Amino acid sequence: MKDFKRFLIKAKKNTYALSGERGESVLADGAKELNYKSENFYYRDRYYGSDPFVGEEVVFLNNKPFWVMNYSGRCLETIISKSEIYSFLKKCLKKVNANNPFRGPSEYQSGEYIYKNKTKGDIDNFYGEELICYKNKKIYELKYHGGLVE
Repeated sequence: MKDFKRFLIKAKKNTYALSGERGESVLADGAKELNYKSENFYYRDRYYGSDPFVGEEVVFLNNKPFWVMNYSGRCLETIISKSEIYSFLKKCLKKVNANNPFRGPSEYQSGEYIYKNKTKGDIDNFYGEELICYKNKKIYELKYHGGLVE
């Protein structure tokens, strides 16, 4: 499981957190997709829309689905631009860690921005919610859930 968590963290740091909203492949059905591969693991993040958006991350081990996370999110307020919100979100997602390898850290603050991520469960079965506040006003939210698959 340690190898998987290390891979998942690398995959997340090297896909949306690095090049989201400009590095995706656009599929025939309109989905945007990011991929990362290392050794026997393959990560695919496929999502629809931009605000609101829904998506799914799948990790394959030896070409078989191993782990899945579904998510949906949206911006709530237009007191700042969506590009600023997503830029801050990418900073947070780059801070993903082994204790909470689903999205960003439990909490992160930069200037007037505050990111919070609450998770229940473990890598095999979990759910959670992340939010971003700006000047103490909630401006973004995302819900996610997933776990191991056979």
